[in-house]
Formats: sequence, structure tokens, C-alpha cells
Amino acid sequence: MSTAERDPGLQPERTRLAWRRTTLSCTVVLALAVKQALHAGAGPAAVVAVALSALAWLGVLTVAHGRVLGMRTARPRPLAVRGALAVTGCTVALAVFAVAMLF
Repeated sequence: MSTAERDPGLQPERTRLAWRRTTLSCTVVLALAVKQALHAGAGPAAVVAVALSALAWLGVLTVAHGRVLGMRTARPRPLAVRGALAVTGCTVALAVFAVAMLF
């Protein structure tokens, strides 16, 4: 397929949808963490884990929002290494905090 036949609107749209799914997944993780903390009796460790999970969620939300806004241009720039590392770190942090809430 030649570049003239390519629809330039499809790839940015897929990227926007992927970031929306990512933020939705992180929101669900945070909501489940809050529910677990409230249901199991919020001890000090659970409160700290939920608070840190909320910070990680905000980190993912910030990077995702920047990417979605960046998709509005005709030629979106690739995701910066800093943003990729931030989202990866926040995702790993959410998993660590979830495990910490179990103990």
C-alpha cells in the first residue's frame, strides 16, 4: 500500500483509544484498591498503599492526557522516553502497592 492510500487519521485514533483504555484500567485498579482498603478495615499500611496508588494513577493520567492532546496535530511526535518510563514506573508501582495491601 502506498503512502497516498494510507489514512493518517487511523493511527492517532488508535493511540488515543489505547491511552483511554490504559487510564480506565488504572482507574479500575485504584477503585478496587479503595474498596479493598475500606472492606478489609483500613489499617495504616492500606491507607499508605491507597494514597501511593492514587499518586501513581495521577502519573499515568498526566502522561496519557499529554499524549491524547499531542495526537491532535497532523504529525504527532513519538512518546518521549521520559513519558514511557513514567508510565512503566507507575504501572509497576500500582502492582507493588496491590501486593502490599494483601499483607
